[in-house]
Amino acid sequence: MTRLTDTPPAWDERTQLVTFLDYARDTARAKCEGVSAEDARRAPLPGSPLMTLCGLISHLRWVEHYWFEVMFLGEDLAGPLTEATDEDPDPEMRTAVDTPLPQLLAEYESQSTRYRRLVSDHDLNTTAKRPISNGDHVDLRWVLLHLIEETSRHNGHLDVVRELVDGRTGA
Repeated sequence: MTRLTDTPPAWDERTQLVTFLDYARDTARAKCEGVSAEDARRAPLPGSPLMTLCGLISHLRWVEHYWFEVMFLGEDLAGPLTEATDEDPDPEMRTAVDTPLPQLLAEYESQSTRYRRLVSDHDLNTTAKRPISNGDHVDLRWVLLHLIEETSRHNGHLDVVRELVDGRTGA
């Protein structure tokens, strides 16, 4: 069982932000523990055919790629995000059902490790290379807060999907 804690080892701003993002990431992983391969690919919500455990974990992985690498560092899109269109805005969720959940979780964890280093190497006031839709250049602090919010919101989706596919609640 994944150990979950939102209590930081120190009380400075960076440590608190990183601890909460890691807590949200760990919660997402915990919600996937013990699920069958079949249930990880099931989309139990009729109006949300992409809402699977695999799809949500893939989405979280690629959202972090987008915010840390594309927006903050100014690098190019990669992976399934390059296939996004108006008709298919979330290809990372659609294609995820073809990838085993353990692989998606391992990729998410590996990437999280890289991003922890990125965060430790930059001042929280460092501005993103690319502007958000309104033209503002957010800082690293904003990126971390946004990812805490995004990951926590999707943890609610993971809760619902998990309960519907196999009855498990909690985590």
